[in-house]
Amino acid sequence: MKIRLSASISTPLSKEESYPAELAPALDTSLDSDLLAGIAWTGGMKWAVQIVSWASTMIVARLLTPGDFGLMGMAAVYLGFVALVNEFGLTAAILRDRDLSEGHIAQLGGFGIVVGMVLCLLSVAVAGPIAGFYGESEIRGVVEILSLNFLFSSIGVLPRALLARDLRFRQLSFIDAASNAVQIAFTITLAFLGFRYLSLVFGSLAASAVASVLACLVRRHRLAFPTHVREISESLRVGWHVVVGRISWYTYQNADFAIVGRVLGKGVLGAYTLGWEIATLPVERISALISQVTPAIFSSVSSDRPALRRYYLALVEGLAFFTFPASVGIALTAPLLVPLALGPQWTRAILPLQLLAVYGGMRSITTINAPVMIYTRHSRQSMWYAVIGAVVLPAMFFFGTRWGAAGVAAMWIIGYPVVLIPSYRLVFRILELSPRAFFLNLWPAISSTLLMALAVFTERALVAPSMSVPVRLGMEVALGVIVYSGVMLALHRQRLLAFVTLVRTARRTKALAGT
Repeated sequence: MKIRLSASISTPLSKEESYPAELAPALDTSLDSDLLAGIAWTGGMKWAVQIVSWASTMIVARLLTPGDFGLMGMAAVYLGFVALVNEFGLTAAILRDRDLSEGHIAQLGGFGIVVGMVLCLLSVAVAGPIAGFYGESEIRGVVEILSLNFLFSSIGVLPRALLARDLRFRQLSFIDAASNAVQIAFTITLAFLGFRYLSLVFGSLAASAVASVLACLVRRHRLAFPTHVREISESLRVGWHVVVGRISWYTYQNADFAIVGRVLGKGVLGAYTLGWEIATLPVERISALISQVTPAIFSSVSSDRPALRRYYLALVEGLAFFTFPASVGIALTAPLLVPLALGPQWTRAILPLQLLAVYGGMRSITTINAPVMIYTRHSRQSMWYAVIGAVVLPAMFFFGTRWGAAGVAAMWIIGYPVVLIPSYRLVFRILELSPRAFFLNLWPAISSTLLMALAVFTERALVAPSMSVPVRLGMEVALGVIVYSGVMLALHRQRLLAFVTLVRTARRTKALAGT
């Protein structure tokens, strides 16, 4: 028998109380354990699959040509955009309204499949024009075959949403791992058999099909054709808000690449792209992990503001703890790292990389604002904030081209916080949280990172520049890790102990839950 355990609930905090009291007692240790287990299972599987994927990519790269990968890249521009619409935000709608009837859920599942079928047929229809745009006839077949992904994915939307609603992260992790394993096996086998770019195509298709089949087997639910649209109109409205927000996000997240390439040329774009990939790596990995777990957790406590505030602050602090030093560390070591690892021809990527790394640290703690708004019934506002970003940021990027790639990167640091101000005001109002309490929550990571940077700059002033680059880079990395860890232990030991206590309590609860 599974036992749900709850710890005592603390007295609600006033807006001006500092962060330690916010996180001290557990509001629901069982939910804590679900959150930590979700992060552990999702992260563990993701990294295991990522390591295998990197190895398989190197094998496939030896069997295929750059042109084969280029065909997939061309098709991915269109397919990646349409994929934002394919799910139609139904997962968010199902998570937000936990009291939906079985009939409503069945109709939402049926509606999702209808959307997948329409997008599949649409993609087949536009495959020819897309191939004509690129001047590559093979693109048509690639788009036509991969359009089936939209149908397969739509079948898996409902069971995956229900698994997330039930906090069954372990099953979701295994489904993702299994589908990725199938993709790797298919791709390598077909590449060995000489299928060229089609090995990449059918590998992707197999993964999508397997993921949907497994999701349907693990979490069964009936489907119904959406004959009574009015009954599910509110859920569809939420889905529409999520879709528009995703499209807007996609627009401003990729506008800088398009503008740099168009205005500054492919050489500058290459340096900018490489800087972006290196600078945002820790943010992308950690934020993507958290974003898979937070929607279900936030939707579970959406009506309990103290609990929602507590989880929000805990996740923000946890993200900052890892991403702030990683982002600033990348910015600090870039002048040594880039020439050493990539060669002197990439030196003009250093400054954009440093600026984008700083932006990456800022961005890391903003990724959970949208779930807070969506699951507290403010999806419309979340959508409009994303639309504002899609209008303002591209204009700023274009203005930044006056100073080259570094100018565009600087616009992220200047413009992104400005665009985020309205969303933070709403989130603070929803959570009954003051800016002061939010800043205090981040202070351990901020202060430790600043002292880490100061230590690195001091080391540079004292160490002879004639020392070899690898040795200097190693010294800076080691010094940064030691100083950051030391400051956290010396000045913020209480915060570290609070997290250790949280983890231990959650583990004990998880163990008892199975008894």
